[in-house]
Amino acid sequence: MQEPVPTPDLHGVRPSLVQLTHFIYGLHAIAVFVGITSAATVAGGFVFGLPSLVAVFLNYLKRGDVNGTWLESHFRWQIRTFWFTFLWLMIYGLLIITIIGIPLAWILIAILGLWVGYRVIRGWVALFGVKPIAF
Repeated sequence: MQEPVPTPDLHGVRPSLVQLTHFIYGLHAIAVFVGITSAATVAGGFVFGLPSLVAVFLNYLKRGDVNGTWLESHFRWQIRTFWFTFLWLMIYGLLIITIIGIPLAWILIAILGLWVGYRVIRGWVALFGVKPIAF
């Protein structure tokens, strides 16, 4: 007889909310992939791409369902990643307006893309480990 596969302890969180959080990380990962494989930058694809826009919409829509749970940290992590990326893209966009700032802005946008990829991977790994994400 086959042993039953143990399911991870979700610490009182509905499995559907964990699946939703995986789905949201997946949408963010798709946006990063599109940024890597297209003419868009990773950060630009992340902020202005449909997958991340849907993901952040879902974060806000379901945020109340995860309040007080370990998933709350993941939702906060995902929302902050989106908005900080948006903020830094706007700041770098102002640098691009000046001729002197163009090379610096492109370097910073590339670094921002790496940061976005790091945030998506780090958060998703913590979610797979059924752990809150530490800031």
